Amino acid sequence: MSIYDSLNPQQKEAVLHDKGPLLILAGAGSGKTRVLTHRIAYLIEERNVNPWNILAITFTNKAAKEMRERVDSLIGYGAEDVWVSTFHSTCVRILRRYIESIGYSKNFTIYDADDQKTLMRDVCKYLNIDTKAYKEKSILSVISNAKNELINSVEFAKDSGNDYSAKIYSKAYTEYQKRLKSNNALDFDDLIFKTIDLFKTNDEALAYFQNRFKYIMVDEYQDTNTAQFQLIYLLSSGINRDGVKENNLSVVGDDDQSIYKFRGANIHNILNFEKAYRNTKVIKLEQNYRSTKNILNAANEVILNNTTRKVKSLWTDNDEGEPLNFTVYSNDLEEAESIADSIQTSYQKGDAKLSDFAILYRTNAQSRVIEDRLVRKNIPYKIIGGVNFYARKEIKDIIAYLKTIDNGLDDIAVKRILNVPRRGIGLTTSERVETYSINNEISFYEALKNAEYVPGLERTSSRIVPFISLIEGLKNNLQSESFSLSDIIDDILDGTGYLKELETEGSDEALERINNINELINTMTYYEQNAEQPTLSGFLEEVALISAIDNLDDTADYVVLMTLHSSKGLEFPHVYLCGMEEGIFPSYMIKNADNPKEELEEERRLCYVGITRAKTTLSLSAARQRMLRGEMQYNKPSRFVYEIPRHLLKSELPNNKVESFNKKNSFGINTSFTAKPFSTLSKNIGGNNLLALDYETGDTVKHIKFGEGLVIDITKGGKDYEITVEFKKFGVKKLISSFAKLKKIE
Repeated sequence: MSIYDSLNPQQKEAVLHDKGPLLILAGAGSGKTRVLTHRIAYLIEERNVNPWNILAITFTNKAAKEMRERVDSLIGYGAEDVWVSTFHSTCVRILRRYIESIGYSKNFTIYDADDQKTLMRDVCKYLNIDTKAYKEKSILSVISNAKNELINSVEFAKDSGNDYSAKIYSKAYTEYQKRLKSNNALDFDDLIFKTIDLFKTNDEALAYFQNRFKYIMVDEYQDTNTAQFQLIYLLSSGINRDGVKENNLSVVGDDDQSIYKFRGANIHNILNFEKAYRNTKVIKLEQNYRSTKNILNAANEVILNNTTRKVKSLWTDNDEGEPLNFTVYSNDLEEAESIADSIQTSYQKGDAKLSDFAILYRTNAQSRVIEDRLVRKNIPYKIIGGVNFYARKEIKDIIAYLKTIDNGLDDIAVKRILNVPRRGIGLTTSERVETYSINNEISFYEALKNAEYVPGLERTSSRIVPFISLIEGLKNNLQSESFSLSDIIDDILDGTGYLKELETEGSDEALERINNINELINTMTYYEQNAEQPTLSGFLEEVALISAIDNLDDTADYVVLMTLHSSKGLEFPHVYLCGMEEGIFPSYMIKNADNPKEELEEERRLCYVGITRAKTTLSLSAARQRMLRGEMQYNKPSRFVYEIPRHLLKSELPNNKVESFNKKNSFGINTSFTAKPFSTLSKNIGGNNLLALDYETGDTVKHIKFGEGLVIDITKGGKDYEITVEFKKFGVKKLISSFAKLKKIE
């Protein structure tokens, strides 16, 4: 039996497509990865295409790894020559080969979000930009959007005209790019932007990769932005030996799951694919293998309300399944309590593992109440999209040392570790070195090497010498043939005393940091053992390209909490979709958008994604009142709930509070529900209780989650007290008294 006989007719048609552009409209759970991997196998085994002539691109390392494993399993020998990687990883490989032709060195550094913020902070300081009026994050967002639209700093300046704000952004963009270049660094947007720049200015590079990649496949095509579209267009526009442009490009995507407009994704790339590529073959994958009929029918009914989409309707041979459960709770605390109870009950009965459950929400702010309830019930959980391992201080410190050793031009990395651990090198010294480096047009590290000539450093230059000696010694070690790459972190720790300082501290937090550093050493060891040609640049490249979703451990048993955006591409037997309220989901921000209809349709696509994550059961919930942004809010249930037919829903009313609902409504929801004035509930969140605190500054208190801590400040606000507490294990936290429920320890 052929491996292709296991495919359904539409999947098989897509796999066996030979020449020319192909658009595969793959609905949620329709087996798109299966189609892509089988298509690669077919091209190699049946069409005699060389493995190295195939490029498969996706968006996350997790998806690329899964595709890589499936390709290896299907093809076996030779599969390793197929390029299977993310957009950014693909561009890094291209740039490592040809970037010198556009003025960078091959050992360029890749800046993450924190590096970008640090650099932009320096830029704003240098340009005297008021960061209260123009926040670094906002400036970086403007620059990112420009790069995604392939607008460089020169073109941006021309388009600024007499707009004062645009001119501020333009100056920041120009200086930011200048400093990136001098640091021999690229940010994430640059990886694609500079690859396109390379292809437009280097005919040899473009011709090489067009000839190399005769067949290109792109996953999640609905998430591509303008720059990614242009990159694929350039790569796929090669001419064959007969002088014909074949466009052997296969893209897989679902316009109904286009939810990343805020990152620059352009849904029209997939909607207008046939216009960009003539003679496109379009195949729809509409059979879903994931969800029950009820879940799938609910998703179909919701997405039908969008008008900007390609017509398709998912169906399944799976069981009917249970109706979707919809509950309106009195408040968000009750909602969280009920979800935690439901998970605990199912787990204790042995009906499911903890990892079978996912709690999804529209905004990160909704997770706090849910976390509190899970902690109270001792239910293990993990937030996906929280603090990334590589964003932790100790990890960023060690990575900065590695970057400095690998690329001394990286000013951001050098400045981070100049006084870490403390060497008596203060901010004034650093600023004088930076001024000297700018005036002399040299890197910060080169200026440090000439510290004795820096004005004002006559007395402190001696403190810089040991740092330079350490870095130069580590560089020399790296050049030794007998030196193992995995030893370099040990040398950094020994040479700096970083580890010894943590061991001396002896706290639980210090122990956790030591464990994190040990894990980083494990990661580097694993990289060295598995990479074809392990290099320090290669390791730093892998670290830079890791995203939050890549940290999801499929083997661990814990409940997963994440935003709806983070959930895309995942599936769980049991899903809780909470906060289904107008103003939260869909977001209140759509009212002020330039195109409210367009924004609403994206929110609806996000709802569609959330519904289709569920395999067996789906529970939707709303709350009559919810604390958000420091204020109590009262919202109607989401319009998306009303778009689900009544026969697919099972409604529950907590605590039998039937009197607060309009019985004429088929959902059991009071559609005329209106927000009460804030003052009517002031007694519940401060108001008359402002003088009722039983503790004061200097007292020891206990928190249900954070444990024991010392009250170091109490600030009276208009609605409540803000309590600042230094906890033994969790450090300083700012809490609202009525929610913290702190208890004084006598």
